[in-house]
Amino acid sequence: MAFLEVANLEAFYGPIQALHGISFSLEQGGITTILGANGAGKTTTLRSICGMVKTGGEISFDGESIAGKATEAIVRHGVAHVPEGRGTFVRVTTEENLKLGAFSRRDSKAVQQDMERVYGYFPRLKERRNQQAGTLSGGEQQMLAVGRALMLHPRLMLLDEPSFGLAPLIVQELFGILRTINKDEGVSMLLVEQNASLALELADHAYLLETGRVVMSGTADEISADESVRESYLGY
Repeated sequence: MAFLEVANLEAFYGPIQALHGISFSLEQGGITTILGANGAGKTTTLRSICGMVKTGGEISFDGESIAGKATEAIVRHGVAHVPEGRGTFVRVTTEENLKLGAFSRRDSKAVQQDMERVYGYFPRLKERRNQQAGTLSGGEQQMLAVGRALMLHPRLMLLDEPSFGLAPLIVQELFGILRTINKDEGVSMLLVEQNASLALELADHAYLLETGRVVMSGTADEISADESVRESYLGY
C-alpha cells in the first residue's frame, strides 16, 4: 500500500465543490508533484489532506485513515504543511519561529539538535536567528517556512508553491535543499508548484489537475515528454 493514498477525494467551500473525486498516491521516500493552472484545485488538495476543508472520499497515511481528523491530529502523525505565502510569524524572531514549529513535541533536547540541523541546511537563518522574522527577505522567509516544518520531524511534507515570488537563484538553492532533505532524511514530499519544469525536475511522479479533476498522471519523465503538457505548462 502507498504511503499516502487518496481515493475519490471531494472538497467543498460551503456549497461550492472544488475537487471532484480525485485519486492519487505517493510512495514512501518519494516526491510527487501536482501540476495545474490557477484554480485547478492544487492548494485545495493539500488543505484537504491537512483537514482544513470539508471533504468526502478517503485519505490514508501510512496505512491509517486520516480523513475527517483534526489538523492537529494529522500533524502528530508526521504531516507538515508549508502553506503558500509562507505563514511566518512576523513579530517574533527567526529562532522563535523554529521553536513554534516544534510545538507538539516534548523532547526538548532533540528539538535543540533539530534546530542545529535546520541551521545546517539554511546557514542564512542561523545568521538571522535573533532577527524579527518579518524583516527577512522573501527567500529567507520561505526557507524559514521549510525549516519550521522540519522542526516537526515530519515523515511527509506538503509544499504549496515554494518558488512563488522568489528570484531564480534563490529558487534553485531552495529546491537543491529540498532534494537533499528528501535523499538524506527520507522525508516524502507532495509538491504543488506553478513552475512545472522545476517541479518535474525534482519529482519522480506527477499528476495534472484541471478544474478539480486528475486529467493525467505518470512518472515525471513521462509527463515532461507529453506534448500537450510541454505546450501548456513548459512553454516549448
